Amino acid sequence: MLLATTPPSSVPRIMPSIEQNPRQSRVSRTAAATAVASNDTVMEKPTMRDVGRRAGVSAMTVSRVLSGKSVADETRERVRAAVAEMGYRRNEVARSLRKGLGTGLVGLIVTDLGNPFYAHLARGVEELVAMEGIRVVIASSRQDPALEQSLVEEFIARQVAGLIVVPLGADQSHLASAVLGPVPVVLAVRPSFGIEADCVLLDDFGGAREATDLLIRGGHTRIGYLGLNPVWTSTERYRGHCSAMNDAGIDVADDLAARHHASVEVAEQATRELLAMPDPPTALFCDNNRNTLGACRALASTGQSIPIAGFDELEASDLLGFQLALVTYRPEELGRNAARALVARLGGDTSPAQRTVLTTNLVMTGGWARTAVARSDDVHRPS
Repeated sequence: MLLATTPPSSVPRIMPSIEQNPRQSRVSRTAAATAVASNDTVMEKPTMRDVGRRAGVSAMTVSRVLSGKSVADETRERVRAAVAEMGYRRNEVARSLRKGLGTGLVGLIVTDLGNPFYAHLARGVEELVAMEGIRVVIASSRQDPALEQSLVEEFIARQVAGLIVVPLGADQSHLASAVLGPVPVVLAVRPSFGIEADCVLLDDFGGAREATDLLIRGGHTRIGYLGLNPVWTSTERYRGHCSAMNDAGIDVADDLAARHHASVEVAEQATRELLAMPDPPTALFCDNNRNTLGACRALASTGQSIPIAGFDELEASDLLGFQLALVTYRPEELGRNAARALVARLGGDTSPAQRTVLTTNLVMTGGWARTAVARSDDVHRPS
């Protein structure tokens, strides 16, 4: 995976003109003359035809070997030996230009490189575009809309073939086709607003609704909610939670909704406060794995045990001993779907923008008490 930064030192300095420095001009002409005189000693870079002549095959056969296509074993070994002996390196930029892919690079902008979710998403993107001979340049907007816009501009200046972006806000004007020109963009995790663009999402609403419904079926009516700042994904999960409560005829109590918690430590403190209420919740819904982990820490420190339904997988959840039901999915699959949509656009697909929504699964883990809640195969997903 490539680094999306370029140090200032890599920018070439502009040399002074001849008129500004006559002495340097004489030195330069002398150096140039020396270089011409010794030209016969300078080895040119080998070409694919050169490798083919050394191996006794055509340039097309060399190309097939380097592309991993089917070639006789003996021929493949001769070509590889010739490549090694001659130090041949394929010109990937020229190859990408012939395929209409510009530099052969696509940009991926996520919101937080420290979040394992985005590492898995990036892996899915990388795996799929690699099959097309494309490489990924990844950068983080660090939850900063201004930085996101700056990164988009920089990627376009570097002539990437396409972009996959996890957008931060509702203002996506910098991602409009009028701004990006021929460079296609696909949005991941969050949808498009005010622009035409393919997007790949999770069923945040349905997953949260299903998890909350599971708790309700277990007889719980006072369900605490731990959530993030009002980004689109969190808003959808809260909406799914409220939908399940409303359909069951249960009021959503404001004092049980502890929102705007983005870290494990803050979520832990919020859970302690919920548990200390005169009429505390009998179950919790957590809208991401950091909130779930914070809730588990609070339960462990207070010696209490109530069911938790959480969004996202939680590493080693089966070892925690708590009653956990987790809304799971595969971030790699989300990345692959986004990459597949981008590759289609790069291939000339001009159909209207598509929205792809990936389903989630509800998995009971840890010390989940099956007598306290309905069986998972009885849980229904709303249409």
